[in-house]
Amino acid sequence: MMNDKLHAYIEEIIPERPQLLDKMEQYAKEHNVPIMELAGIEAMLQLLRIQRPKTILEVGTAIGYSAIRMAFAVPEAKIITIERDVERYQLAEQYIDEARKKEQIRIIKGDALEVEEDVIKHGPYDAIFIDAAKGQYQRFFELYSRYLSYDGVIITDNVLFKGLVCEPVIENKRIRNLVKKIDVFNKWLMSHPEYHTVILPVGDGVAISKKR
Repeated sequence: MMNDKLHAYIEEIIPERPQLLDKMEQYAKEHNVPIMELAGIEAMLQLLRIQRPKTILEVGTAIGYSAIRMAFAVPEAKIITIERDVERYQLAEQYIDEARKKEQIRIIKGDALEVEEDVIKHGPYDAIFIDAAKGQYQRFFELYSRYLSYDGVIITDNVLFKGLVCEPVIENKRIRNLVKKIDVFNKWLMSHPEYHTVILPVGDGVAISKKR
């Protein structure tokens, strides 16, 4: 497919990352850890470079890949990131230490729907990045958009979910239910009365929302 060829072409010409990031990418691939696709994260980082946020909230740390990449892209930003999985939390701490970004990145351990009190201590946020349980996207958005600064943006990953959002038939019930939730979220977000939203067909689909 031409789309696949274009996708491969874009990834091929993206400059090589530092050795630490390459190591993290390999770990994620080998252990099925979901990290943002290269084209998608490059688009997000460029947006952040233009915006130059002072505070960033990330919902879903995983092993710390996106947080570290954001820290390198906008070194003046303070990044607060949330992770509930103990093993991934510990790995993220190790990688953040190795990247020498402990002063810039703080991980809050816990379920993103249960740590609001800890999160608000560091807000308001100029940028919010949602990349956690896809079935909870709307709840994450509703919860943390309240702490977005006036000119802030909310970035949501995986909103096209490997193109499955436009497939009429999905045999796997679990995947079908998840895709339905993403579709409902996308339509809710695109018609939100308080936000202008655009969905970019890069990576796994990136939604960018800004207050009206």
